[in-house]
Amino acid sequence: MNVDKEVDASGLSCPLPILRAKKALAEMEAGQMLRVLATDPGSVKDFEAFARQTGNELLQSETVGDNQFAFVLRRK
Repeated sequence: MNVDKEVDASGLSCPLPILRAKKALAEMEAGQMLRVLATDPGSVKDFEAFARQTGNELLQSETVGDNQFAFVLRRK
């Protein structure tokens, strides 16, 4: 999947991965895609809730390697 921007929030605890994603999305245009890498296990539910609350579309949520999660969001 081609993404327009990537944020590595590995090693950061909640709410920092969400805050980094929010900041990156604010700098992007509608329809662009953001990939976020995180290691916080709570980030899976956090990104689902973030997408619902903000209207940005969560296109992908997957586990990558050992204890790393990747999320792809489309900017609304």
